[in-house]
Amino acid sequence: MLFSQTRLPDTQGWPDWLSRLAEVLSAMSLSDVTRVKALQVPLVEALMELHLPAWQISQVLSDHNDWLYRFAIQESIDEMKQQGWGDAPCRFCVLCLGSGARGESLLNPDQDNALIIEDYPDARHGEIDLWFQTLSERFTDKLDQVGIPLCKGHVMARWPLWRKTLSQWCEQFRLWTSRRTVRQVQFSNILLDFNPVFGDCSLAESFREYSLSRMPRAGLFLHEMSELMDETPVALDRFERLHGDGKEAPHQDAINLKKQGLLPLQGALRLLSLQRGIREQSCQARLVALVKLGVIHQPQAEMLLLALHHLQDLLLNSQLSAFKDGRPIDGWVDMRTLNPMSKQVLRLSLLSIKELQKKARISA
Repeated sequence: MLFSQTRLPDTQGWPDWLSRLAEVLSAMSLSDVTRVKALQVPLVEALMELHLPAWQISQVLSDHNDWLYRFAIQESIDEMKQQGWGDAPCRFCVLCLGSGARGESLLNPDQDNALIIEDYPDARHGEIDLWFQTLSERFTDKLDQVGIPLCKGHVMARWPLWRKTLSQWCEQFRLWTSRRTVRQVQFSNILLDFNPVFGDCSLAESFREYSLSRMPRAGLFLHEMSELMDETPVALDRFERLHGDGKEAPHQDAINLKKQGLLPLQGALRLLSLQRGIREQSCQARLVALVKLGVIHQPQAEMLLLALHHLQDLLLNSQLSAFKDGRPIDGWVDMRTLNPMSKQVLRLSLLSIKELQKKARISA
């Protein structure tokens, strides 16, 4: 892994065919950390020159964002020590949520994170929560400064809803899953794809065990989760032709393939996996697990994997073009830029995702 260590890789002695990648990583090593995130675009270009598939590039982007998380958190802790806050008062674990947790990041994600704190006596709440509130505010501000923006939906550890002790998280999740309330299911959809990026991973694993143990008793909750899939239909019209919903589209030929492609796939796989106690987070790993359990047949899984890879490829290439043209980096793809073969593969991909959504609804 390129970004598994505290320091970036030493590229001296790398072969010539890795020279472009080595140049980017060297630039990252020499740059101020506030400029490192901006180098993700040349990083993606260098990886594409090596013919890495888009899904692997997404994993590299996720790893790099995790590296930035670790830097921001550690630097915040070091500053707090220097200012007299002392060491962390108890064990904790910072979670990355969403696409980053699945290893499926694209360019320009915002922050989605949470914090699990070891249980502590109520009498120490003021002291301990203030320490972790301060840490959370500092590291999320630092992430914003290095190019991972603050979440507009406030899904960050700096807010009490996303910063709790392990027992509080378990109780919160018990309440969320004991009824079918739209907002609580939406919160759960955000929370349930999580990956520890800093701290004591055993806290995250304890919460994962608890959250999966709740599923057999959460029928109404899971049913509401399946109903919410109606809010993220794939980009096909009633005649199964490529067609976006048109909401906020920059022009009539644009389709938001993140909203009407990736999100429906990720949501259906999450629901099917939760129903069966599957621990895996990424779409690929969930597909493998669902095939092993006989929930999905191998040919269908292969088609869904092709769909995932094709969507990631289209989105990454579209985002690179947007960057070069000075346009916002987002989930919109211009259908005019696709050749007939790519459009046909996209249509078949969306059809396979639509069938998966039907299966998930029936299972719920």
